[in-house]
Amino acid sequence: MDPLLAWRAEFPILAHTTYMISHSLGAMPARTSKRVQEFADTWATRGIRAWEEGWWEMPVTVGNLVGKIIGAGEGEVVMQQNVSICQSVVTSCFDWSQRRNKLVTDGLNFPSNDYVYHGLARQGARVISVPSPDGFALPVELVLDAIDEETQLVSVSHVAFRSSYIQDLAAIVERAHRVGAMVIADLYQSAGTVPVDVRALNLDFATGGSVKWLCGGPGAGYLYVRRDLWPTLQPAATGWMAHEEPFAFAGGPIRYADSAFRFLNGTPNVPALYSARSGYEIINEIGVPAIREKSMRQTARLIALADEAGIPVNTCRDPQMRGGVVTFDVANGNEVTRQLGKRQILVDYRPGAGVRVAPHFYTCDEELERTVEEMREIARQIRSAD
Repeated sequence: MDPLLAWRAEFPILAHTTYMISHSLGAMPARTSKRVQEFADTWATRGIRAWEEGWWEMPVTVGNLVGKIIGAGEGEVVMQQNVSICQSVVTSCFDWSQRRNKLVTDGLNFPSNDYVYHGLARQGARVISVPSPDGFALPVELVLDAIDEETQLVSVSHVAFRSSYIQDLAAIVERAHRVGAMVIADLYQSAGTVPVDVRALNLDFATGGSVKWLCGGPGAGYLYVRRDLWPTLQPAATGWMAHEEPFAFAGGPIRYADSAFRFLNGTPNVPALYSARSGYEIINEIGVPAIREKSMRQTARLIALADEAGIPVNTCRDPQMRGGVVTFDVANGNEVTRQLGKRQILVDYRPGAGVRVAPHFYTCDEELERTVEEMREIARQIRSAD
C-alpha cells in the first residue's frame, strides 16, 4: 500500500488525466479554489482594510510556509512574482565594476537566469558559463575550477531542468566562501521533491517558484537571503515595500528595512499568494523525505521500463544524483508528446533533451506503465508512418 495515494482525491485533474508533468506545472489542490475565493471575498468585504489585516505581511507569512520546506528560519523568505525578479534583486546588490566582477553560472542553469546575468555585462560583470560535457550532467569539479578570487557570485541550479541532474551545492558553497564569493541556488526543480536545507548548506541566496513540485501555481516566486547578510546588502532593484517606513512616503534615496522586507520591491501579487498556500501546506504535511523516497522508487521504475522498451534515457541512473524527472530520448519526441496529450497523458518535450516525465507523490505505479507503454506505441506508429 502507498499511503501517499490518499492525497489523490485532493487533486481534481487526476480523476481523468495521467498527470506526469509536475516538474512543469504541479496539479492544483482542490482547496486552492476556496483560497482564491477567500481573496475575492476579502477584497469584496474588507476593501482597503485588507492591507492592514494581512495582505501587507503576506510576502513574509506565505514565505514562512516555503521556509519550512527549504530549511529557512521564520521571516527569512520573501515572496516575489517569479525567479527572474528574485535574480535581479540579488544581482543588483553587487558592484560589478571592480576587479571582483566574475559571475560563474553552471551550463545547465535555466536560461532565464542567464538572461539576467548577461544583462549585467553592461555594468562590468564577466559572466563565465561552465559548460556541461554532455549537456546533461556537470561534474562539480568543473564548477569548482571556475571559482577564484575574482568571483563575486556563483549561480547553480540545484537540479537541472533538462536532465534532473543534482548538483553538489555543499562543495560549491565551501569553495565559493573560501575565496570570498557568494552563492545563489535555484531550487525550482528540487524544492518539494528533493530535500534541501539552506541553513545547513550555508547558502547565501536561494530562489525558486511555486509552479512545479510545490503545486502552488504561477505568480509566486520566493527568495531566501542568509540573515547575517541583510545589513550589508542594498539591492538597487527595489521599491517602496523595502523602505523602513513605507507609509511615510519619503522621497529621495531609500532607507532599507532591517528585515527581509528590504529585498521586496513593489506591490505583491496578493491573489497568487492566496492560491499558492495550499500546495505549500500539503508538501509540509507530507514531508519532503517521504516524497523523495517515493520519487526515487518511481523514477527508477521509469528507467527500468524505458530499458525494457528500448528507449534511451538522458537522466542520471544514480538515484542520489537524480531529481524527480526522467527524460526519455525517444525519436520524434515533440510529436510523441503531442499524441500522448491526446490520450490524456501529460508530459513535455525539451529540444536537445527529450520527453520529460515526472511522477509526484500522487502518482500511481500503474500510471508509470501506461505512460511508457503508450509512448512506445506512439513512437512505433510514427516510425511505421514514415
